[in-house]
Amino acid sequence: MTLKLKPDWAGEDWLSKLVNLLIQTKPIYTIMKQQARQVLIKTAEKNGIPWRQTYQALEASDTKAYLGRNTDPTLVYPSYYQVPFHAYEQGNLCWSAAFEAESATYAMALRVWPQEDLTWETAQQRLRSSFHNVLANYGPTEVKNILDAGCSVGLSTFALHHYYQSTQDHLVHTTGLDLSPYMLSVAQKRDVNREITWKHGKAEETGLPNCSFDLITLQFVIHELPREITQQIFVEAMRLLRPGGCLALVDNNPKSPVIQNLPPVLFTLMKSTEPWSDDYYTFDVESALKTAGFEHTLTTASDPRHRTIIGTKPQG
Repeated sequence: MTLKLKPDWAGEDWLSKLVNLLIQTKPIYTIMKQQARQVLIKTAEKNGIPWRQTYQALEASDTKAYLGRNTDPTLVYPSYYQVPFHAYEQGNLCWSAAFEAESATYAMALRVWPQEDLTWETAQQRLRSSFHNVLANYGPTEVKNILDAGCSVGLSTFALHHYYQSTQDHLVHTTGLDLSPYMLSVAQKRDVNREITWKHGKAEETGLPNCSFDLITLQFVIHELPREITQQIFVEAMRLLRPGGCLALVDNNPKSPVIQNLPPVLFTLMKSTEPWSDDYYTFDVESALKTAGFEHTLTTASDPRHRTIIGTKPQG
């Protein structure tokens, strides 16, 4: 049996074109968008994730007061970030997306192992650990400074920081970078011990100093980007990393049988909330890393749905 490089529902295949035509039909798209959201909420609440309670608790808290300190008023939002996605008309630039991001992330982890009777806590831990385990074997040995680009509400950032803080014999400094000040406000609200530096900015143009990080991660980020932006991020990461440092990304695996064999309803709903799907599933990430100057260190299936790719900045 020949291994398919991507799902039939992505790219220029007839099935992909049919799905895209449905998505471009506004009344159908509106229904799809809401259905996609409901699928995620049902997965969450069926498994004990307090979706509505978490939203209500954040809304009733002082989280909105953090918005000013997490907003760079000089930042101009790029056009790719101002399109509807994840079933939100304003994408990540709204409180609804920020208040629901934690629960959606927990539900996403459960969908990685649908045949196993896992708690959402166990699924989340397994998801993060699968990435950290690859980093332990193929990432940099000494890590003092980390950048988690596209950090959202910080779940990936906290997990990564705690992992390295527990494995290094020195203090680890971690920065979480995101384009949404709403997401960063939730992250900062959750950061009760003030462990992380949170920065509002573009991963492709961070404004951070040259050679200032040992590790940069993109966790479930680049499937939400047009490929030219991902390429720019790789170039920026090359500038930011110290020689021998690593850029590590984990994201949907186009070669995953689970991804390729999603039921039609699910892949149609997924594409309706992910406008850059076709770009991502047909993008040669490893070649893009090499174009940016990285040595391609590893590509591996880190769990049934996701792959981890690591590029290393040459020492010379």
